Amino acid sequence: MLLRILTALVLIPPALYVLYGAPLWLFLMVLLAVVGRNLYEYLAIARQTGARGLPIIAYAAGGALCVAQCVDLKGRGFLVPVLLASAVLATMFLALLRTKDVTEYMGTVSSTLLGILYVGFALSCLVPLGFDSRLAKASVWALTGTAVATFAGSRPGRDLLVFLFLIIWAGDAFAYFIGRALGRTPLFPRVSPNKTVEGSVGGLLGSLLIGWAFAQWRWHGVDWWRVIIVAGLIAASGQAGDLAESALKRGSNIKDSGALLPGHGGLLDRMDSLLFAIPALWSMLALGFRF
Repeated sequence: MLLRILTALVLIPPALYVLYGAPLWLFLMVLLAVVGRNLYEYLAIARQTGARGLPIIAYAAGGALCVAQCVDLKGRGFLVPVLLASAVLATMFLALLRTKDVTEYMGTVSSTLLGILYVGFALSCLVPLGFDSRLAKASVWALTGTAVATFAGSRPGRDLLVFLFLIIWAGDAFAYFIGRALGRTPLFPRVSPNKTVEGSVGGLLGSLLIGWAFAQWRWHGVDWWRVIIVAGLIAASGQAGDLAESALKRGSNIKDSGALLPGHGGLLDRMDSLLFAIPALWSMLALGFRF
């Protein structure tokens, strides 16, 4: 447990800087590295099931989606869907050349496309959440009910990123410690035997508490019920993402996605919740949902 805590203490400060203070070019460089590592671990999991994806397509498409999101900040927003469509066609064609046995074709195509969507597209949504001024205004309205932020030096998009990550981190931490201390009732035993209902509830409450505290600090005049709705969406999506990655690992008969982070496992093990929470939040704001 000590190693787990020390690793978190070392990584959280630079992560917060990238989320809030890094310029777009540095944010993109870090994002590309994170997408690459997560895809590497995901493809390794897929191979354990016998599904041999196309790494070159997965890496290229994942990176291209991140760059496309940056380009679309000042464009018409059509580049990302074009890339997704192109990735589908390229994967299905190249899989024909790669697979010697036609029975492997479905596994190759599906594992590659899932990686592109599950990792590449999900993480690429961090760009519009943090840097799209149109989406930022929508997020501020959603949380405060006003057209502009009500505090000096507002950076609504970057605040939203920190808000998102803190809720996920808090949920993971509260679920872990409360689950260890009070956990008795299995949550989803066939997927993750160690997760408990008590830990899940504790994680949800911890997420709501930290989300509310951050909103009170950064968004003056925020309506508490708006924060609860947004934080609840993020927390629930995060827990679903955690279970989904656990199912992938259990189906592959492995415990961790890697050993990159001492005490935590692989990077995918730490970002599994975010891979559901990021696109869930982005989708609601992009569709103009108002709380």
